[in-house]
Order: sequence, then C-alpha cells, then structure tokens
Amino acid sequence: MRWPTPRRLSTRIVALSLGLLLLVQGAGFLAIHASVERNARDALASELVVGERIWARLLDEKAQSLLQGATLLAADFGFRSAVASSDVDTLSSALENHGARIGARMSAWVDNQATVRAYHGDSAQDEPLLRRVAAELVASPRNTAVVMFGGRPYQFVAVPMRAPVVIGWVVMGFPIDQSMVNDMRALSGLQVAIVAATAAGPAVIVSSLPRSAFAELAAAPAGSAILSGETMVTRRVALGADEKAAGVLLLRSVDEAVARYAQLQILLAAITLLGVGIFAAGSVFTATRVTTPLRSLVRAADRLGRGEYGVPMENTARRDEIGDLAKAFDHMRVNIAAHASEIRQLAYHDRLTGLPNRVLFHDEVQRAIDGAVPFAVVMLDLDRFKHVNDVLGYAFGDRLLRVVAERLLSQAVRQGDLVARFSGDEFALLLPAADTDTAVAVAARIADAFETPLVLEDQTVDLSAGYGIACWPTHATDTETLMSRAEVAMYAAKRKITQAVVYDPSIDSASAQTLSLLSELRRALERSELVLFLQPKIAFADSRMIGAEALVRWQHPTRGLVPPMAFIPFAEQTGFVRQLTLWIFEEAVRQWPMLAKLGLQRISVNLSTRDLLDPDLLGKLQAILARHQVPASAVCLEITESAIMDEPQRAEATLRAL
Repeated sequence: MRWPTPRRLSTRIVALSLGLLLLVQGAGFLAIHASVERNARDALASELVVGERIWARLLDEKAQSLLQGATLLAADFGFRSAVASSDVDTLSSALENHGARIGARMSAWVDNQATVRAYHGDSAQDEPLLRRVAAELVASPRNTAVVMFGGRPYQFVAVPMRAPVVIGWVVMGFPIDQSMVNDMRALSGLQVAIVAATAAGPAVIVSSLPRSAFAELAAAPAGSAILSGETMVTRRVALGADEKAAGVLLLRSVDEAVARYAQLQILLAAITLLGVGIFAAGSVFTATRVTTPLRSLVRAADRLGRGEYGVPMENTARRDEIGDLAKAFDHMRVNIAAHASEIRQLAYHDRLTGLPNRVLFHDEVQRAIDGAVPFAVVMLDLDRFKHVNDVLGYAFGDRLLRVVAERLLSQAVRQGDLVARFSGDEFALLLPAADTDTAVAVAARIADAFETPLVLEDQTVDLSAGYGIACWPTHATDTETLMSRAEVAMYAAKRKITQAVVYDPSIDSASAQTLSLLSELRRALERSELVLFLQPKIAFADSRMIGAEALVRWQHPTRGLVPPMAFIPFAEQTGFVRQLTLWIFEEAVRQWPMLAKLGLQRISVNLSTRDLLDPDLLGKLQAILARHQVPASAVCLEITESAIMDEPQRAEATLRAL
C-alpha cells in the first residue's frame, strides 16, 4: 500500500523530523531488544554448560556410592564363602539381598573370563547383555559405565574380589530414572530429559517436563526447542560411549530469562514516546516559522500565473534565503512583463516568415467551424526542399522560404484567405466560403505562380509542391480531423506526383488506422498491452536450445494481436521506438534468470536507427542490467546495416561505447 504524500511543506517537515526520530529510536529499541535476547541466550548457554558439569558430578557421585555398596558386598564374609563354595543359589540370594539394600536392579558375580557365574535381575534374558557389559567393565580402568540396557540407561559398576589375587568381579547395575532427573532439576534449576534412540526414532524415557511435552521434545532440533509455545535453549550430553544411543537433554526457557528485562523495555518505550511528543512540538513550531513566508510567495506566484505583473513581491527586505527567493521572484516578474508581448507574438506567428503558425491557424479553423459557413483547407509541401538545404545551405533555404511566403501572399491567394507556415517547407491555406472546386482552382493558381523560377544570389531554383485539399463539413466536422485529412491528401499528392489531391476516404483507410494505433501506442506501455515473444535458437549439432530472439507483439484490447509491421515503422518515424526498445530490453533481462535455467546462453534484442542515434543508450542499458543483476553477456544486440549507414559517425560512437 502506498501512503499519500502530504501536500503542505510544514506537514512534510514535521513528518520527516518525526520519521527520522522514530527511525533512530526504533533502531535503538530493536538493537536493545536484540541485545537483551542475545545476552539472555548467552547466559542460558553458560547455565547449560554448568548444568552439564553438575550432571557429570551427579553421575560421578552416584557411581562412587554404588562402588562403595559393591565393595561392601565383595568384602562380605558370607558372600566370599559362597563364592568359595561355588554355590550358585547362595550367590544369587546374596546378590539379590545386597542389591535390594543399595538400590541395584541388576547384580552378577563374574569370573576373570567375564563369565557370569551367578545373576540376579528383572529378566533372565538380560544375562547375555550383562555378560558383554561385564567384559567391558572388567577391561575398563574406571570399572564404571553407562549402558543402554533393555531400552533404558543403566549405570554399571564392577568391583574386584581378591583372595589375595583377583578371583572375580561383582557387577551391579542401577537405572538412571526419574529420581535422578528430579535430583538434577533440584540442583541446577534446569529442565532435564533422558532421550534414547529407538526403532521408531528418538523417544523421551524420563523427564522433569510433563509427559504431554515428550513428543515435541523428541522431535526438537539440536540447540533449541519450542514446547507448548515456549522457546527453550537445549544442550545434549551423551550417556555412555555411544553418543547416538542415549543422551541427557538439558533445557532452559528463553522466555523466562527475557521476562526479567521487560520492565526495562517498558521504561525505554515510555522515554521514547515522551521524546517524540517534545520533538513533535518543536518540529511544528520550526515548520510554521519556515512555511509562513513561503505561503505569501505562493500567493504572489498565483498572481503571476494570472498575468498580474504590476504587484511587487513581499518579503524582499528579508536577509535570509526566503528574502533571496522573493527578490528572484520579483526579478522574474519584471522580466516576464517585459517579454509578454514578444511571447504572444512568438506563440502565434512564425519567426522566419512572419506568417501565422500552426497554433493560430488551428484557432482560425475552429473559428470558421463555429461560424458554420463551408470552407476549405489547402496544405502544400515543397518538393526537393531538403536537397536545397543540403546543396545550398540552411541560410539559403531560409531566404527561399521567405520568398515563397511573399509569392503566396502577393500572387496566389484570394483576398481574405489565410496563409500559414507550419514547419519546415509545409504551408497551409484557409479559404473561407470555398468549396472543392474553388480550392482546386486556388491550388492551380499557386502551382502556376511557382512555374516562374526563383532567383536568389545568382541561384535559380525551380519550385513545385504537393497540394492536399479538405473541405468542411464535407470531409470532416472538427478541426483536428479536417487538418489531418488535408495532410493525408497532401502526402497522397506527393506520392502520386499529382498537382493536387482532394481528400477521399479510400486514400486514408490505412493512414487513419495507423494514426489511431500510434495515438494508442503510448498508452499501451502504461496499460501493459505489449507482450514479449521469444523465438528459440537451436544448435543443429545437438538440438539444444542455446538462445532466443526477443520479439514484441501488441495485444490490443479491441483490435486483437497487432502485428509489428503495423506499428514498428511509424514508431521509428516518431522516435517512440526508443521507448519500445527499452521495454523489450528490460522484459528480456527480467526473464533471463528463468531462461538461463533452461540452458539459454543469451537473448537477442534488435536495435533501430533511432536507438543508435541516442547518446544515452549505453547508460540506459547498463541501468537495466544493474537493476536486474544480469551480466551484459546474457544479451546480444542485433543491428541492421541501414541503422549504421543512416548517420555512420554517431552510430559508430554508440557502437564503440556498446
């Protein structure tokens, strides 16, 4: 959504000042907010590191306690007697009784070959796994380890029995269960969860969190988790040698840590609002001081616009920039008043010949239409006048045009006819109360007047012209159409090498459509009616599509798909082809990233004669490439020979720049 721009300067000054203040304050607030969260996360990370150490110490203390219990059993006289007698039942009973006293869920008597001689546990099926664990413990220098046993983590210890040499080992296993998790929660203040790998994926075995959070906790990514909408920072600690089998997940809430800074942020927001209020009052005062004298200058400018040049400007006595502006306005007022009459003359008359120009001729035709009396318009265009300029020079051509104007006024037209010069070698006549026959007769008289060669500076020039005639209301009912149809007839006369041509719809069917299309072509760009077509280029060697040529079509809302030959040539004549080229180039560049994925090496874009004569062409193309971040090598510019030969020097300069 685009917000409307305030019209008043004072409003814009206040809005800009407040916007900058809010931008700075907002940036500071966001920076502080981000710093608070970042510092909170850093502190939580430190807490998790400390929690990891607490967990390790808790495991170590638990292992020491278990080692002491196992050592007592190994030193018990009755147990040693049972070992000496190899009485399995007595050994199993002793293991059960002593293990129950110290909280061991599994206990076994293992000989030096790691063979389980007596066992007590939850299931006899655990004995093979216990044998493997016993072998690892006997070989371990610490004689303690955490092992996944039956899908749950157990802490195992092994104590040797000596007589006096080692004759066997007492192995005991203690589950890491909810009680240990609760101890960790009480000591560290952290949330704790034991996570183990299962066939279905990670699963939470025990945790200090509610059971409803187990599923989210098991699926949480490393380093963070969101449990019931609360953001948590996590740290995983391995249980045992296999880090993937099981681990302890330590968690700490980010929301709880950040909540402590909420009061500080509220205070900062209050200070910001107070500053905005004070700054707004100051901005309004300053803007009023600046804009009040400007309003008086606006009123003075309105008077100038109405043509009231006699009223002096206000505020010219001020010694600041506004005073300088007022003096400049007053100086402009004086100059405008001095040149007003000259401007009026230039607005309605041709400076070279003194004849009325197109504007005045247009007004007179409209006045004649309002008079409702039939009349005729004759337009004439001199033949070979460009050749005169090229051979004899523009100064000679200007003198020749003045002589043509004098001859039209003195010899050719009737009393009361209006003669005007439009531009170059094009003249027009307004024949009041004249019909087609009268207009043809006037055109013949002009042609007869031109039969006598013109002599200037010892140069003899033969003149001829093409004449186009249109009558009101026979050929048109409005000024624009009448003048346009007279011009169409004039160009038809020049094409047919005929002295005069009266307008006929048969000679204007194509021209009318073309003029209509040209009048709509500029709006076609604004309405997105142009469509870019891509003609593929195929490599014969392997049939790969390596490039494409950009072609433009006009999808007219009522005429349908307009072919390029119906509007491109006239766009080149009017110079509008430059805008078309830039549109095609930008559309091709905009679509290049997608086309590059299809294997296209480059897109070809055609340049016209007008494009090569544009000195700013290179800068415009570079700006488009930079805006879409496309390399110049992605585009191939195709140029016809005629485009280079029309003005070779300017074309060469543009080509070298490209």
